[in-house]
Amino acid sequence: MKIALVGYGKMGKIIDEIAQSRGHEVVARLRETPTIENLNDPDVVIEFSNPEVAFQNIKTCLENKIPVICGTTGWLDKKPEVERIAMENGTAFLYGSNFSLGVNLFFALNENLAKMMNKFSEYNCQLEEIHHIHKLDAPSGTAISLAEGIIHNSNFEAWKLDETKEKDLGIFAIREDEVPGTHSVFYRSEVDEIEIKHTAFNRNGFALGAVIAAEWIVDKKGVFAMKDVLGL
Repeated sequence: MKIALVGYGKMGKIIDEIAQSRGHEVVARLRETPTIENLNDPDVVIEFSNPEVAFQNIKTCLENKIPVICGTTGWLDKKPEVERIAMENGTAFLYGSNFSLGVNLFFALNENLAKMMNKFSEYNCQLEEIHHIHKLDAPSGTAISLAEGIIHNSNFEAWKLDETKEKDLGIFAIREDEVPGTHSVFYRSEVDEIEIKHTAFNRNGFALGAVIAAEWIVDKKGVFAMKDVLGL
């Protein structure tokens, strides 16, 4: 495939290496706004930029009928509009708050556990995420995905950055050192605690998952998620 990388920070560089190791050609490495000219006619765009520019980056690519894999978090208020643009232009869009295989298995585990725990009111749920000090958004997109998975399978109505209270599911967002990403879900009662946890050791799993998603999405039309790629 011919891949254009939109956003060329730490993640973009790792994706570049992995894509080439899998036999793909990287035709653009953009730190600037993409245009039809500087994208260099790719088969797919992988977008890892920042929340302020992600929407415009994605919009430009989709309007030029180029499928987009997006891993940028913190802009999701405009996701419905992006999905509409993808459908109107007969192309494909896939957003992942986290592309690693382990995290997507963790998402499925989280939803199944939420269904089980919803029957037991003596347990209260709390989320915690820890990331490096350079991360721009809080809570993380992964934590939001975990919270949404719990909300859809429980009596919670919304999430918030705080301690869990009544119908609001709480998320603690911690920023320290160079932590790639640690996410925990706790169910606590007066007598015990159940915890599920995912710890990333580096960014390579995220990058490999993004390239696998790009390989999968070529020639498809519609709006997808990593669970489609992995058959979960």
